[in-house]
Amino acid sequence: MVALLVLLAVLVGVLVVVDRVGVGIAEGQVAEQVAARGGLAGEPDVEIAGFPFLTQALSGEYDDVRIQLTAEELGQPAGTSADVSLRGVHVPLSDALGGSVEQIPVDRVDGTATLSWSLLAAQLGGDTALSSDGDGIRITKTVEVLGFDFQLTASGTVALEGGDVVIDVSDASAGAVDVPDFVLEEAAQLLDFRYPVPALPFGLQLTSLTPTADGVAIDVAATDTVLSG
Repeated sequence: MVALLVLLAVLVGVLVVVDRVGVGIAEGQVAEQVAARGGLAGEPDVEIAGFPFLTQALSGEYDDVRIQLTAEELGQPAGTSADVSLRGVHVPLSDALGGSVEQIPVDRVDGTATLSWSLLAAQLGGDTALSSDGDGIRITKTVEVLGFDFQLTASGTVALEGGDVVIDVSDASAGAVDVPDFVLEEAAQLLDFRYPVPALPFGLQLTSLTPTADGVAIDVAATDTVLSG
């Protein structure tokens, strides 16, 4: 009985090792295929979630493929990144082994795309600095109004309108400097802007937006996507 238990334990251990080795190899192959079929500029970091992996490979359906995308892989400006999960990825084992994967159907894709504060601040140029302020944002920038330079600190909102991130400043001050209200209002208008979010891979659509410590986090989603290059 003891010998049988030991044998079973050894077999389970071997299967676990084979499973983990298999998933490591598959992650590299999936990264290559997703980059090629998803129109990416480079191979991303890929994690195939779920255990055991071998049953997913045999069925040709992967429950959750998690992908981390850098700005370079997205082909987007520095400060852009995305973390997405491809749920229900269909790749028949025979196609994978035969190297004949021409398209990858995916039931659903969801995740988050992040635009850093420095990326958005660059749209206004100069010494602009952006940061989160509760549900809104805080902006500091030197602006010129009526021939005078003012160091402004302003608060405002950040929202998603269609495919644009929209910054709307509602309040500004010049610190200890006594500046007429109409000047501050005119200066605040100079800080309003919108940033068109570049097209994302996998047919991802922008759904909602949240300001965070790192930047603007945009929820993204897509359904019934086919990656075909």
